[in-house]
Order: sequence, then C-alpha cells, then structure tokens
Amino acid sequence: MLFDTHTHYDEERFDPDRHEIIQQAHDEGVSHMVNVSNCMESTSFSIRLSDEYDFIHAAIGLHPYFADEMNDVNLSILRELAKNEKVVAIGEIGLDYHYMPHPKKVQRECFARQMELAIELDLPVMIHDREAHQDVFDMMVQYRIKAVSGVMHSYSGSVEMARRYLNLGFYLSVAGPVTYLNARRILDVVRFAPLDRILVETDCPDLSPEPFRGTRNDSTRLRLIAARIAEIKGLSFDAVSSATTENAKRLLRIP
Repeated sequence: MLFDTHTHYDEERFDPDRHEIIQQAHDEGVSHMVNVSNCMESTSFSIRLSDEYDFIHAAIGLHPYFADEMNDVNLSILRELAKNEKVVAIGEIGLDYHYMPHPKKVQRECFARQMELAIELDLPVMIHDREAHQDVFDMMVQYRIKAVSGVMHSYSGSVEMARRYLNLGFYLSVAGPVTYLNARRILDVVRFAPLDRILVETDCPDLSPEPFRGTRNDSTRLRLIAARIAEIKGLSFDAVSSATTENAKRLLRIP
C-alpha cells in the first residue's frame, strides 16, 4: 500500500490514457493519490478528478508560475472550493527563483495570501521551493505557519534546513531524484529524517525515477522511490510503504 502525495494528472501529457494509468497504479498498490493544482483552471480539474475516484483527493492553490492569477476574486474562489470534502490541502504554493516566472514581490504576495488562507481554513500546505530556501522558510515563520501543518514537496534542501522544517512540524516529501545516480544531498536527508516524517510522491508527469529518468512519470513508479528509501535507511519495503502511507493520512486527515 502506497500513497502518492503529489500528482498532476490534469497535465495534457496524460490526455491519451489518464484514466487507464490511474486505475493501473491503484490496481498495483497505490491506495491513495492527491492531485495537486497549480493554476485556477487546474483547481477545478483536480476537484472533478477527486469526485470521480474515491481514492483521489485534491490540493488547490496557485503555483509560483501562476502567481499573476492571484487577486481578490480568485482568492474567494479558492476559499469556496476548499469547502469540498475531497480538498485536503492548499498547494502547491511557494517560491521559484530558478526560472523566476514572476518578480519576487509578486510571488511572495501570492504565497503569503495562500498561507493566510490555509491558516484561516485550518488546512495543511504543500510547499514548492526552488532555489528560494531561505525566503520560503522566513515567510513561513513570518506568517505563523506553525499554526498549520504541511509538507515540503519534492524536498531538495540541505540536512540543516530539513532539521529546521522538522522542528516546525513539517513533513519532507521524497520524489524521483532520490534514485538518480548523481544524487547526494537528498540521500543524506533521507538518512537523517525520521521515518514518521517522510512522505513519498511522484510529481508526475515530471521527475521520473531511474531507470525511467527523462520519460513521462506516473504513480506506477512510486514503488521505485519507496524501495530506494528502504535501501538507504536499511528497512524493508513494507515498513517504508506502510509508514509513509500512515504519515500522509495523518497530515491530510484522511481516515
């Protein structure tokens, strides 16, 4: 039993076989999935998908790539959509200084308003952080993120930063890069982090694990990520799959 905590099945790359691959992954042991939004259009898609499958839940929010979509009207729409019982988190939200899709000020404003929304609604957050480690951490502290729980999506930071997030009560989500031949830092983080604070995800259709790196990813490959974590920590696959599934259910309040 595995829980894919971060998928993007709304992506057009899944248009030819979306439902087939979702069902295949479920049949192969992925008992739960969260489809994570990145723009206003994908929020509606995520909720529709979660309504269609009892094992899929939704996270809704504006990715930093779409920070320019944040305004009072869209914030009100997100607030209303979050009342759906299948919505389990606000995400993915955060900062991206690698591609710099929008100026830092615009990204920070979008991030801050959604963090405040999560606190208002008492929902966990799914955080995107690319080359903005200190600013992300500082903003979460500034906006009292201790008031809510959350996960650092596809964690890529240092062990020291991981320690700070764990001290805030956050979870660390591990994705395909843990399997890459040139992986270094994430291996140290996996060794360091307690098993009861680790989640697993595919971030599909991106970040496909080895030996499929560079191809379209999907939830059938989540097993490879869990197996690598088990190898790094010297545990059984069953121990890792069971623990990460329970961790996700606890964070997202799924019975």
